[in-house]
Amino acid sequence: MHRSTAILTGTIVFAVAIGSAQQPSNGGPYKVLKRANVGGEGNWDYIYADVAGRRLYIPRRAPAAVAPTDARPAAPAIRTRLSIFSLDTIEPIGEIDGIGGNGTAVDPKSNHGFTSSKPVSMFDTKTMKLIKTIDVGAAQPDGIYFDAFNDRVYVFSHPTKDATVIDSKDGTVLGTIDLGGVPEQGVADGKGTLYVVMQDAQGSVTAVDVKTMKATAHYPLGDKGGCNGLALDGKNHVLFAACARSGKVTAQPTQPGPPQPAEPMMVLLSSETGKILANLPLAGGSDGVVFNPATMEAFSTHGNGTLTVVKEKSPTSFEVEQNLETMNGARTVTFDSKTNHILTMSFERGPAPPPPPGGGRGPQGTPVPGTFTILVIGK
Repeated sequence: MHRSTAILTGTIVFAVAIGSAQQPSNGGPYKVLKRANVGGEGNWDYIYADVAGRRLYIPRRAPAAVAPTDARPAAPAIRTRLSIFSLDTIEPIGEIDGIGGNGTAVDPKSNHGFTSSKPVSMFDTKTMKLIKTIDVGAAQPDGIYFDAFNDRVYVFSHPTKDATVIDSKDGTVLGTIDLGGVPEQGVADGKGTLYVVMQDAQGSVTAVDVKTMKATAHYPLGDKGGCNGLALDGKNHVLFAACARSGKVTAQPTQPGPPQPAEPMMVLLSSETGKILANLPLAGGSDGVVFNPATMEAFSTHGNGTLTVVKEKSPTSFEVEQNLETMNGARTVTFDSKTNHILTMSFERGPAPPPPPGGGRGPQGTPVPGTFTILVIGK
């Protein structure tokens, strides 16, 4: 995922302010229902809803102390911990110190949770205590996914281009799967196949037989790349791959000024054959996708503060139903199938400093203390 490098200074805020959000919905059915200003310091990446346990997990990583510069003030070191909230009220339940990483996955049968940290952390969801850490060798854990088909956790690693497979019952490492690309989000069909989207310049989806722990197919996405999100309609065998760019990005633009980013796209393809069924524009570069089988809609969240809703009208017909404004930086997503709510998160920034004299991308604005916010989206 695209990392947040924010350091939110100040006291951890455990009082939650939840109010009705006044966000334009561009004429569609979805809106931001709640904004939970939970505060707290630290970097973050994924958000994870444990629907059975009714808990929401957000790992907060610990950046080192930062010395002051002309562009930004000093920032203290932040402690690593896993922040846990009620999925029903978005109120804080507790934290597990020392557990960070990028994402979380939970096995509701064993009540074991895992974070994609190095080493991987295994914890008890009932007691909120660390059980043990798990060595994953050369892997650099990023995305993480639990598949109830055979009670396994898959931890995806960019540099090693593989997935580490862990038994969710006891935390044993069962092996690794060569994915043939830089893996991001994974999703399973519940019948023995895992699909993982690749973030490479030429995007693709890898299909994996979870019984043999071998890749069985690679589905190319054409000229789509930077793909971070993947969701599945298991009934109709449709994959929703969200990609940050499409077309060729030229190194030397023909017009003065910075290069124009290629259009973000969602690729709809068959999970059985890899045949591309449609390409639809997204409102921003996606960092996560979820699918709601009850409404036949996919939801893609973007760092520019938008969410695109794609409606599956039939297994071969799709349309963009809505582009919703959310919150700048709200780029990762999770889904609560009990309430049909979509959840994302972000924080506020101050004004951005001017870009460097020679051109190029300037630094981002300083995070505003106490503004880390969880958004609940629904009808």
